[in-house]
Amino acid sequence: MKKMLSKIIPKVYGAYFNVLSVFSKKKAAKKAFYLFCTPRKGKVLPFQSEFLNNAKKEVVHSNNIDLQVYEWTGEKETILLLHGWESNVFRWRNLISFLKEEGYNIIAFDAPAHGNSKGQVLHVPIYTEVTQTLITKYQPKHIIGHSVGGMTTLYNNYKYSNPSVDKLVILGAPSEFYTILLNYQNMLKFNNKVFNELKKFIIEQFGFKAEDFSISEYVKKNKKKGLLVHDKLDFIAPCSDSELVHKNWTNSKLITTKGYGHSLHQDEVSNAVISFLKED
Repeated sequence: MKKMLSKIIPKVYGAYFNVLSVFSKKKAAKKAFYLFCTPRKGKVLPFQSEFLNNAKKEVVHSNNIDLQVYEWTGEKETILLLHGWESNVFRWRNLISFLKEEGYNIIAFDAPAHGNSKGQVLHVPIYTEVTQTLITKYQPKHIIGHSVGGMTTLYNNYKYSNPSVDKLVILGAPSEFYTILLNYQNMLKFNNKVFNELKKFIIEQFGFKAEDFSISEYVKKNKKKGLLVHDKLDFIAPCSDSELVHKNWTNSKLITTKGYGHSLHQDEVSNAVISFLKED
């Protein structure tokens, strides 16, 4: 029943947007955009709280959003962690154990509208801005991002540079926003009238075309050292995205796995991250 509903509900939304567009394309596009940016899960669950309660906690205000920040103190450099869509800081539990063992100072935060942070929506531009607030505050030496958190890490670097940041680790991240948008249209089955208006809405909101938002293009100017890890059987974000980013990112290395999935929680991945961080 759950599987059947998961297929039906998106099409119901798409049909609604199609009908609404007859009366107002702009209103249909706006609703489609906010549905796209509104997470349905990712809040902290009771069993996750025990792990998170072991950290030092602080609330940081950025862009009118209260962000829940967690810190595991260490003597070595500070590392900032950015989780992905419909997730929270708990997703880092395995990697955090490796980082703690090495003595790193770890900063992680729940993205807007996720975990114990406030906010209603999440998209890369707002994730980028709140990330910059935390980079300014905590001065991390390295940043690790998963999925949309990885996409945000690279867009943040493109927009702000942050010379104090040395290395970037990107796990299972998508690259091309336009492809994501096309997949959204295909999933909901809304018509091109809604889709074209949605593209206009994005230009009005953010000042860029969806077609132009490309991490693989942005990294052409990236001089930082980077590690990309992606699973060849990732059905959420295609491995080809990381391959393209790696091709355009001069100072990057790419590790591909097979059968680890999108989350990349495995010890082999954590060990690869640690090895990369310890390189000169």
